[in-house]
Amino acid sequence: MTETGRLAAIFGCAGPVLGVDERDFFRDANPFGFILFARNIENPDQVVRLTADLRAAVGRDAPILIDQEGGRVQRMRGPHWRDWSPPLDAALAAGADAARVLALRARLIAEELRAVGIDANCAPVADIAGPQTHPFLRNRCYGETAAQVSERARAVAEAHLAAGVLPVVKHLPGHGRATADTHHDLPNVTASRADLAAHDFAPFKALADLPMAMTAHIIFAAYDPDRPATQSPEMIRVIRDEIGFQGLLMTDDLNMQALSGDLGQRTRAAMAAGCDIALHCKGDMAEMQQVAAEAGEMRPETQARARAALALRHPVAPVDIHALEADLAAVGQGALHG
Repeated sequence: MTETGRLAAIFGCAGPVLGVDERDFFRDANPFGFILFARNIENPDQVVRLTADLRAAVGRDAPILIDQEGGRVQRMRGPHWRDWSPPLDAALAAGADAARVLALRARLIAEELRAVGIDANCAPVADIAGPQTHPFLRNRCYGETAAQVSERARAVAEAHLAAGVLPVVKHLPGHGRATADTHHDLPNVTASRADLAAHDFAPFKALADLPMAMTAHIIFAAYDPDRPATQSPEMIRVIRDEIGFQGLLMTDDLNMQALSGDLGQRTRAAMAAGCDIALHCKGDMAEMQQVAAEAGEMRPETQARARAALALRHPVAPVDIHALEADLAAVGQGALHG
């Protein structure tokens, strides 16, 4: 299958084993990659088979993503994998050692992902925790200032890259001011352009060289009062030109209820705004077909960004797992289980 025939989409699948109908759909649709959730995870051998089957369906080494942040958002858990406290809790407990602790955690997470065929993690979270941040997001953040988040998110991203796992920074251009959960509602952020640039956008600007990122389903009224960033040409311009991110930009999950319309309409609006890749996570065949009908083939500029990202899927340094665990133990932290 040629690069030019790849669908500009990342899809989930329904369960722990790839179904025949899913295999046939993925073969024909040829999505850029896949994403796994807890419903797809049972044990290491099973995940290895599933990741191999997904890649076999498209006939290439497609990227396979997961959300393995720690805390509430981790799809792989004990007893087979390490469980982690929420990132903000770990950062607050570590104090001055926060960047180092989060990096050590990230390297251990990345090694576990690589071992089962997963080569991209939807992390770091570069949103800034504030007093108004919705609880669904707050303890997933890395700090309460732009400087803290920039340093810690960089450390997490570099730890992933050292293991050959692509970090997907989220949620561009900043989710911290949102007081609603985008799984259910559309937040409207009314901060001024100056405040957004100085605060919310700053960590993403510091991380603009990273290979992949995910949008936020949030309205930034100072730029576009009508459309969430995922579907706003003006906000995609801000992400590209003002923040300076030139990597592969995927939507947050198009199934989230912050977006209106059916899956085809949601996909069409996101791609027209300038997103590179449509992300659909649910594994529902009828919905995936709607997304596939509207996502279109990867554009030349998307192909170039994808090539640059995928070239980084090679471990750059060996690691001593026991030494990493000892380092974490020395600062009073470590996995909760595993």
